[in-house]
Amino acid sequence: MAILELRDLTKRFGETVAVDRFTLSVEKGEFVSLLGPSGCGKTTTLQMIAGFETPSGGTILLNGRDLAKVPARARGLGIVFQTYALFPHMTVEENVGFGLEMRKVPADERRRRIAQTLDLVHLSHLSGRYPRQMSGGQRQRVALARALVIEPELLLLDEPLSNLDAKLREEMQLELRRIQQEAGVTTLLVTHDQSEAMALSDRIAVMQGGRLIQEASPFDAYDRPANGFVSSFLGKSNAIPGHLEGGAAGTKLRCRELTLDGPASGETPGPVLISLRPERIEFTGEAEGIVAGRVSERIFLGDKWLFKVETGLGELLVVRRNSGRREPEVGEAVHLFWQAEHLRVLSAESAE
Repeated sequence: MAILELRDLTKRFGETVAVDRFTLSVEKGEFVSLLGPSGCGKTTTLQMIAGFETPSGGTILLNGRDLAKVPARARGLGIVFQTYALFPHMTVEENVGFGLEMRKVPADERRRRIAQTLDLVHLSHLSGRYPRQMSGGQRQRVALARALVIEPELLLLDEPLSNLDAKLREEMQLELRRIQQEAGVTTLLVTHDQSEAMALSDRIAVMQGGRLIQEASPFDAYDRPANGFVSSFLGKSNAIPGHLEGGAAGTKLRCRELTLDGPASGETPGPVLISLRPERIEFTGEAEGIVAGRVSERIFLGDKWLFKVETGLGELLVVRRNSGRREPEVGEAVHLFWQAEHLRVLSAESAE
């Protein structure tokens, strides 16, 4: 059963449509991410759920209850903001317990729930410290504990890791997922970070221009993008314009002067955009090669190599795991191979 249902949710600011008929259901215990570039409407969507913005249209249901006339303070939601918004003059314990105190929870119950939540986020030993005495990651966990201690029906996270450095952000992704699963709280995250959404989520809702473009598991969104935008936004991708031809002998793709074997596809024959992930391409011998090329650039990224290869299909990106073996040099002639099943055929209109 869905704990949160958004039905045709819409928000206009004058003539600007920030969120356009957005529909999404979130199941109990799920971790769902709203993912998209700046200005796509994801934060506005979160603010409408939280009660900080009034929808121009549509419905928000929380456990079947219409939130249209429920003020923000009465929605029973846990919210973690990008800035954490901790009280500097309060200790960790006092910050975490503030929401309980405002709800007039009895002192004994307050102490029990604070202790339980601090244990969940592994901060029991720092309960007497002040925010200024803590690291960014620790402050983030205090903010999370303050949101969880009220036992919310829904946890809303607004870019909660964006202020952390790259290494700490990766560590906190694992910690955030652990906490969410142990608490069992239904969670909706807003982020523009693709790797963060894929690492944390059960499902991703990709947004563009205020609209929901694709809703899928992280693997399906990455491996089977709905259109060219999703393909390019979720990691690196090679986008190859072509023409799809079907026949008794199988699907064929004509790209520039080359004809490629295509995957099984339900697309109507005609102009298409072909998506091919860089890690699906292999260097191979001339006999097995699908297309020949020449390395124009290579970049060492520690755990992998990124190559740019000029081919008859245009410039292709190739990613290779760093295994210590010899890799092609800039200027070297190479041959590329991929499985036809790894080509994703998208409609030509999805190239935007």
